[in-house]
Amino acid sequence: MRSGIWIAGVASGSLVCLGLGGLLVDSGSGAAQASGLAKGFECSDKTLRGSYGGQMQGTRPVPGGTGIESVIGVVTRTYDGAGKFTQIDNVKGAISGYTPDRPGHGTYIVNADCTGSTRFEPAPGIVIEERTVVLDNGRELRSVVTKPLLIMVTGSAKRIDYR
Repeated sequence: MRSGIWIAGVASGSLVCLGLGGLLVDSGSGAAQASGLAKGFECSDKTLRGSYGGQMQGTRPVPGGTGIESVIGVVTRTYDGAGKFTQIDNVKGAISGYTPDRPGHGTYIVNADCTGSTRFEPAPGIVIEERTVVLDNGRELRSVVTKPLLIMVTGSAKRIDYR
């Protein structure tokens, strides 16, 4: 995803692009906060509730350890408002090919400043961690995969329904 909700890398799309495009930096104090927040708005796990559609892009190790490949994908991720999500992704690797309609699940935490993290398990024993920024009062997300180290994937997503 330039991607990243989303999602995640080896198998999924990741959600967040932590760059100055998604953050406002207060040059006086150096503090950063997610942009697009209503004054006094604080995020929490409840901010992410409903389904989000996103895309991801980046690079990842080729399954089997034979090199690095470019990867792109789209994902629908549904957040429960209480720290868990499910998703369906469609990912294509330049070498490994296309993986359609792969289900997945994970957990997430959203901080009051609208930053957060996710843990996604695309397959048993594989954990992908992302850092996220919640934008526009929960209507948009940006993400970047932080672990495993060799996955370099970013993502973005928009809310498509609210539950």
